[in-house]
Amino acid sequence: MHHRSHLYAAVGAVLLAASALPATALDTTHLPPPPAPRAGAPGPPAAAGSFRLEGPVTAAALRAKVRGCARVSKGLYRTDQGKSADIPVCGKKGAVFWKADLDIDCDGQVTARCNKKTDRWFQGDTAFHQSDGKPLNAERLPFVVVPGPSRIWDYTTSGIRGGGVAAVIYQDRVEYAVVGDTGPVGLVGEASYAAARSLGIDPHPARGGVPSGVTYILFKNSKVKPIESRTSAVRLGSELARKFLREN
Repeated sequence: MHHRSHLYAAVGAVLLAASALPATALDTTHLPPPPAPRAGAPGPPAAAGSFRLEGPVTAAALRAKVRGCARVSKGLYRTDQGKSADIPVCGKKGAVFWKADLDIDCDGQVTARCNKKTDRWFQGDTAFHQSDGKPLNAERLPFVVVPGPSRIWDYTTSGIRGGGVAAVIYQDRVEYAVVGDTGPVGLVGEASYAAARSLGIDPHPARGGVPSGVTYILFKNSKVKPIESRTSAVRLGSELARKFLREN
C-alpha cells in the first residue's frame, strides 16, 4: 500500500543525487525505531511542539458530517497502484474530503527517520517549502499529500493550496496538518511521518501506514503562516473545524 509523492523521472533523480548526504551521515544502525502503536491505544506522549485537539470537535462529530458524498472530482482515485479506482473527492461547504488509506510520506529534509537508508523512495524535496525556503520536515511536521492536478481533479480549483489546513481523522483521533506535498495524479491517501505518528499509526516509511479508515478533510481557502508552524495549524484547524460543524 506504499506509494511515493515525487516520481518525476530524471529531474528528480538528478536533484536527489545532488542533495544526498554521505552514507555515514545517515547511519541509523544504532537508532532504535519508534515503537509501533497498538490499535486503539492512546497516542505517543506529546513532544515539544506537538499538539492535541481538545474541546468539542471530536473525530466522531467530523466523521458524521462526511457520511455522504457530493462529488467534486471528475474521476476516481486509487489508494495504490494496482488497486481499483473507487475513491471520489467530495465537497461540503468550506471543505473537500476523501476517505482512503494512509501511506507514509518521508520526503523533504534529511532526518534520522526520513532518509535514503530508511526509505528507498526518499526524495529530498517537497512541493511546498518552509518560510526559509527549505523543504518541509516530514519527521516533525504533520502534512498531507494531495494528488497532482489532472483531469480527475485539480485541487487548486477547489480552493486548496500549499499551506492550507486539513483535519485528518483516524479512529478516535483528529490531527491537524498542512497541505505539504503533491503526489501521483491517480493516487490518494498519503501523509507525513509526523502525521501518522500523531494519529497512532506506525510511521515507518517502509512498513508503516494503514490500508483504510482514514478521513481527510481539507479546508478551502485556508493558509497556515508560516507553513511549518504546528501551533498555527492547530489554532486555525480548530477554528475551521468548528465552523465546518456549524455550517454543515
